[in-house]
Amino acid sequence: MVAIELGARLRHLAWAAVAVVALLLLPPRAAWAAEDPGVPVPPNELITDTGEGEVSAADRDFATKVRLAGLWEMPAGQMAQEKSGDPRIKAIGKEIAAQHTVLDQLVRSAAKKLDITLPNKPNADQQGWLGEMRAASGKEFDQIFVDRLRAAHGKIFPAIATIRASTRNDTIRKLAQRTNQFVATHLTLLESSNLVDFDGLPTAPPPTTAPAKDTTAVLSANQTATNQPSSPLTTPVVAVVVVAAFGVAFLVTRKMWPSGPRRRRRYY
Repeated sequence: MVAIELGARLRHLAWAAVAVVALLLLPPRAAWAAEDPGVPVPPNELITDTGEGEVSAADRDFATKVRLAGLWEMPAGQMAQEKSGDPRIKAIGKEIAAQHTVLDQLVRSAAKKLDITLPNKPNADQQGWLGEMRAASGKEFDQIFVDRLRAAHGKIFPAIATIRASTRNDTIRKLAQRTNQFVATHLTLLESSNLVDFDGLPTAPPPTTAPAKDTTAVLSANQTATNQPSSPLTTPVVAVVVVAAFGVAFLVTRKMWPSGPRRRRRYY
Protein backbone atom coordinates (compact mmCIF):
# COMPACT_ATOMS: atom_id res chain seq x y z
CA MET A 1 0.00 0.00 0.00
CA VAL A 2 2.85 2.40 0.85
CA ALA A 3 4.48 1.75 -2.52
CA ILE A 4 1.17 2.35 -4.32
CA GLU A 5 0.57 5.66 -2.51
CA LEU A 6 4.15 6.79 -3.17
CA GLY A 7 3.79 5.89 -6.83
CA ALA A 8 0.55 7.84 -7.13
CA ARG A 9 2.09 10.93 -5.55
CA LEU A 10 5.15 10.77 -7.78
CA ARG A 11 2.91 10.26 -10.79
CA HIS A 12 0.91 13.39 -9.92
CA LEU A 13 4.10 15.39 -9.38
CA ALA A 14 5.41 14.27 -12.75
CA TRP A 15 2.27 15.39 -14.60
CA ALA A 16 2.27 18.68 -12.69
CA ALA A 17 5.87 19.28 -13.79
CA VAL A 18 4.88 18.60 -17.39
CA ALA A 19 2.02 21.08 -17.15
CA VAL A 20 4.28 23.78 -15.69
CA VAL A 21 6.89 23.25 -18.40
CA ALA A 22 4.24 23.44 -21.11
CA LEU A 23 2.82 26.68 -19.72
CA LEU A 24 6.27 28.23 -19.47
CA LEU A 25 7.01 27.37 -23.09
CA LEU A 26 3.76 28.72 -24.51
CA PRO A 27 4.14 31.92 -26.55
CA PRO A 28 3.16 35.00 -24.49
CA ARG A 29 0.26 35.77 -26.86
CA ALA A 30 -1.46 32.48 -26.07
CA ALA A 31 -2.16 33.51 -22.49
CA TRP A 32 -4.28 36.53 -23.46
CA ALA A 33 -5.37 35.78 -27.01
CA ALA A 34 -9.03 35.85 -26.05
CA GLU A 35 -8.78 39.23 -24.32
CA ASP A 36 -8.96 42.66 -25.92
CA PRO A 37 -6.30 44.77 -24.23
CA GLY A 38 -7.64 47.98 -25.78
CA VAL A 39 -5.54 50.79 -27.20
CA PRO A 40 -2.64 51.89 -24.98
CA VAL A 41 -2.48 55.58 -24.13
CA PRO A 42 0.99 57.10 -24.46
CA PRO A 43 2.44 58.30 -21.13
CA ASN A 44 2.05 62.04 -21.66
CA GLU A 45 3.46 62.93 -18.26
CA LEU A 46 6.87 61.62 -19.31
CA ILE A 47 7.18 64.52 -21.76
CA THR A 48 8.37 67.80 -20.24
CA ASP A 49 6.43 71.00 -20.89
CA THR A 50 8.91 73.77 -20.15
CA GLY A 51 8.89 75.61 -23.46
CA GLU A 52 12.52 74.70 -24.00
CA GLY A 53 13.78 74.19 -27.52
CA GLU A 54 13.62 76.07 -30.80
CA VAL A 55 10.13 76.83 -32.10
CA SER A 56 10.13 76.47 -35.87
CA ALA A 57 7.75 77.96 -38.41
CA ALA A 58 6.22 74.49 -38.79
CA ASP A 59 5.59 74.37 -35.03
CA ARG A 60 3.76 77.71 -35.14
CA ASP A 61 1.72 76.60 -38.14
CA PHE A 62 0.79 73.39 -36.31
CA ALA A 63 -0.49 75.29 -33.27
CA THR A 64 -2.53 77.52 -35.60
CA LYS A 65 -4.09 74.48 -37.29
CA VAL A 66 -5.03 72.91 -33.96
CA ARG A 67 -6.73 76.14 -32.90
CA LEU A 68 -8.57 76.44 -36.23
CA ALA A 69 -9.80 72.87 -35.96
CA GLY A 70 -11.45 73.62 -32.65
CA LEU A 71 -12.97 76.87 -33.88
CA TRP A 72 -15.15 75.10 -36.44
CA GLU A 73 -15.52 71.58 -35.02
CA MET A 74 -16.92 72.79 -31.70
CA PRO A 75 -19.89 74.56 -33.38
CA ALA A 76 -20.22 71.65 -35.82
CA GLY A 77 -20.58 69.25 -32.90
CA GLN A 78 -23.15 71.51 -31.30
CA MET A 79 -25.15 71.60 -34.55
CA ALA A 80 -25.07 67.80 -34.69
CA GLN A 81 -26.80 67.70 -31.33
CA GLU A 82 -29.46 70.18 -32.44
CA LYS A 83 -30.09 69.28 -36.10
CA SER A 84 -29.53 65.53 -36.44
CA GLY A 85 -32.33 63.03 -35.90
CA ASP A 86 -29.87 60.17 -35.43
CA PRO A 87 -28.95 59.45 -31.78
CA ARG A 88 -25.56 58.16 -32.88
CA ILE A 89 -24.70 61.37 -34.75
CA LYS A 90 -25.88 63.40 -31.77
CA ALA A 91 -23.58 61.42 -29.47
CA ILE A 92 -20.63 61.77 -31.85
CA GLY A 93 -21.17 65.52 -32.15
CA LYS A 94 -21.40 65.94 -28.39
CA GLU A 95 -18.20 63.99 -27.75
CA ILE A 96 -16.19 65.74 -30.46
CA ALA A 97 -17.31 69.19 -29.28
CA ALA A 98 -16.42 68.36 -25.66
CA GLN A 99 -12.99 66.97 -26.58
CA HIS A 100 -12.18 69.96 -28.78
CA THR A 101 -12.98 72.23 -25.84
CA VAL A 102 -10.23 70.47 -23.88
CA LEU A 103 -7.83 70.50 -26.83
CA ASP A 104 -8.49 74.21 -27.40
CA GLN A 105 -7.46 74.92 -23.82
CA LEU A 106 -4.25 72.94 -24.34
CA VAL A 107 -3.26 74.77 -27.53
CA ARG A 108 -4.03 78.20 -26.07
CA SER A 109 -1.92 77.40 -23.04
CA ALA A 110 0.98 76.26 -25.26
CA ALA A 111 0.66 79.34 -27.47
CA LYS A 112 0.77 81.64 -24.45
CA LYS A 113 3.92 79.95 -23.17
CA LEU A 114 5.64 80.15 -26.57
CA ASP A 115 4.31 83.56 -27.60
CA ILE A 116 2.41 82.21 -30.63
CA THR A 117 -0.47 84.31 -31.97
CA LEU A 118 -3.57 82.21 -32.65
CA PRO A 119 -6.61 82.99 -34.81
CA ASN A 120 -9.99 83.75 -33.23
CA LYS A 121 -12.33 82.61 -36.02
CA PRO A 122 -12.45 79.76 -38.56
CA ASN A 123 -10.85 80.25 -41.96
CA ALA A 124 -12.87 80.71 -45.15
CA ASP A 125 -13.09 76.99 -45.97
CA GLN A 126 -14.22 76.10 -42.47
CA GLN A 127 -16.85 78.83 -42.46
CA GLY A 128 -18.12 77.41 -45.77
CA TRP A 129 -18.44 73.93 -44.24
CA LEU A 130 -20.37 75.31 -41.29
CA GLY A 131 -22.63 77.13 -43.78
CA GLU A 132 -23.35 73.84 -45.54
CA MET A 133 -24.36 72.26 -42.25
CA ARG A 134 -26.63 75.16 -41.30
CA ALA A 135 -28.44 74.85 -44.63
CA ALA A 136 -28.92 71.08 -44.36
CA SER A 137 -31.17 68.93 -42.19
CA GLY A 138 -31.96 65.30 -41.46
CA LYS A 139 -29.90 62.66 -43.24
CA GLU A 140 -28.34 65.26 -45.53
CA PHE A 141 -26.94 67.06 -42.50
CA ASP A 142 -25.62 63.79 -41.06
CA GLN A 143 -23.74 62.99 -44.27
CA ILE A 144 -22.24 66.47 -44.60
CA PHE A 145 -21.23 66.48 -40.93
CA VAL A 146 -19.45 63.12 -41.20
CA ASP A 147 -17.89 63.80 -44.60
CA ARG A 148 -16.45 67.20 -43.69
CA LEU A 149 -15.10 66.22 -40.29
CA ARG A 150 -13.68 62.89 -41.51
CA ALA A 151 -11.87 64.63 -44.39
CA ALA A 152 -10.45 67.34 -42.09
CA HIS A 153 -9.17 64.82 -39.55
CA GLY A 154 -7.65 62.71 -42.30
CA LYS A 155 -5.65 65.69 -43.57
CA ILE A 156 -4.26 66.81 -40.22
CA PHE A 157 -3.39 63.28 -39.05
CA PRO A 158 -0.09 62.97 -41.00
CA ALA A 159 0.81 66.59 -40.17
CA ILE A 160 0.63 65.76 -36.47
CA ALA A 161 3.00 62.82 -36.92
CA THR A 162 5.54 65.03 -38.70
CA ILE A 163 5.58 67.59 -35.90
CA ARG A 164 5.64 64.94 -33.16
CA ALA A 165 8.68 63.31 -34.74
CA SER A 166 10.65 66.43 -35.67
CA THR A 167 9.95 69.33 -33.29
CA ARG A 168 12.78 70.57 -31.06
CA ASN A 169 10.39 72.17 -28.56
CA ASP A 170 9.06 70.06 -25.69
CA THR A 171 5.78 71.99 -25.32
CA ILE A 172 4.94 71.52 -29.00
CA ARG A 173 5.99 67.87 -28.72
CA LYS A 174 3.56 67.29 -25.90
CA LEU A 175 0.79 69.19 -27.69
CA ALA A 176 1.35 67.10 -30.83
CA GLN A 177 1.14 63.84 -28.88
CA ARG A 178 -2.08 64.85 -27.16
CA THR A 179 -3.56 66.15 -30.40
CA ASN A 180 -2.76 62.84 -32.05
CA GLN A 181 -4.76 61.01 -29.39
CA PHE A 182 -7.75 63.31 -29.86
CA VAL A 183 -7.71 63.05 -33.65
CA ALA A 184 -7.41 59.26 -33.63
CA THR A 185 -10.41 59.12 -31.31
CA HIS A 186 -12.43 61.46 -33.54
CA LEU A 187 -11.64 59.42 -36.65
CA THR A 188 -12.94 56.32 -34.87
CA LEU A 189 -16.08 58.08 -33.66
CA LEU A 190 -16.91 59.41 -37.13
CA GLU A 191 -16.32 56.02 -38.72
CA SER A 192 -18.65 54.40 -36.18
CA SER A 193 -21.51 56.31 -37.84
CA ASN A 194 -21.30 53.91 -40.82
CA LEU A 195 -21.60 56.94 -43.12
CA VAL A 196 -17.95 57.19 -44.18
CA ASP A 197 -17.36 56.37 -47.83
CA PHE A 198 -13.99 54.66 -47.56
CA ASP A 199 -13.79 54.11 -51.32
CA GLY A 200 -14.01 57.86 -51.78
CA LEU A 201 -11.09 58.68 -49.48
CA PRO A 202 -7.93 60.11 -51.06
CA THR A 203 -5.49 57.50 -52.32
CA ALA A 204 -2.17 57.40 -50.50
CA PRO A 205 0.81 58.35 -52.68
CA PRO A 206 2.91 55.42 -53.93
CA PRO A 207 6.03 54.64 -51.88
CA THR A 208 9.25 56.15 -53.12
CA THR A 209 11.91 53.83 -54.50
CA ALA A 210 14.52 53.18 -51.84
CA PRO A 211 18.15 53.69 -52.92
CA ALA A 212 20.23 50.58 -53.51
CA LYS A 213 21.94 49.37 -50.36
CA ASP A 214 25.67 48.86 -50.15
CA THR A 215 26.27 45.14 -50.69
CA THR A 216 29.21 45.07 -48.30
CA ALA A 217 27.17 46.60 -45.51
CA VAL A 218 24.31 44.15 -46.10
CA LEU A 219 26.64 41.15 -46.04
CA SER A 220 28.31 42.41 -42.88
CA ALA A 221 24.93 42.90 -41.20
CA ASN A 222 23.80 39.41 -42.22
CA GLN A 223 27.03 37.89 -40.93
CA THR A 224 26.65 39.73 -37.63
CA ALA A 225 23.09 38.49 -37.31
CA THR A 226 24.22 34.92 -38.09
CA ASN A 227 26.92 35.07 -35.43
CA GLN A 228 24.51 36.24 -32.76
CA PRO A 229 23.72 33.54 -30.17
CA SER A 230 20.32 32.03 -30.79
CA SER A 231 17.54 32.35 -28.30
CA PRO A 232 17.34 29.43 -25.87
CA LEU A 233 13.65 29.03 -26.64
CA THR A 234 13.89 28.38 -30.37
CA THR A 235 11.41 25.94 -31.90
CA PRO A 236 13.73 22.87 -31.91
CA VAL A 237 14.73 23.45 -28.28
CA VAL A 238 11.10 23.84 -27.23
CA ALA A 239 10.19 20.60 -28.96
CA VAL A 240 13.06 18.72 -27.32
CA VAL A 241 12.19 20.07 -23.85
CA VAL A 242 8.52 19.14 -24.22
CA VAL A 243 9.31 15.64 -25.49
CA ALA A 244 11.86 15.14 -22.71
CA ALA A 245 9.36 16.27 -20.08
CA PHE A 246 6.75 13.82 -21.33
CA GLY A 247 9.40 11.09 -21.49
CA VAL A 248 10.43 11.66 -17.89
CA ALA A 249 6.82 11.68 -16.78
CA PHE A 250 6.16 8.42 -18.61
CA LEU A 251 9.22 6.69 -17.14
CA VAL A 252 8.40 7.83 -13.60
CA THR A 253 4.82 6.73 -14.02
CA ARG A 254 5.84 3.38 -15.49
CA LYS A 255 8.37 2.82 -12.72
CA MET A 256 6.01 3.57 -9.86
CA TRP A 257 2.83 2.07 -11.25
CA PRO A 258 2.16 -1.19 -9.44
CA SER A 259 2.01 -4.21 -11.70
CA GLY A 260 -1.38 -5.89 -11.88
CA PRO A 261 -1.84 -9.49 -10.80
CA ARG A 262 -0.57 -11.88 -13.42
CA ARG A 263 -3.12 -14.20 -14.88
CA ARG A 264 -2.17 -17.84 -14.32
CA ARG A 265 -2.03 -19.98 -17.41
CA ARG A 266 -4.24 -22.99 -17.18
CA TYR A 267 -3.09 -26.29 -18.43
CA TYR A 268 -5.64 -28.77 -19.42
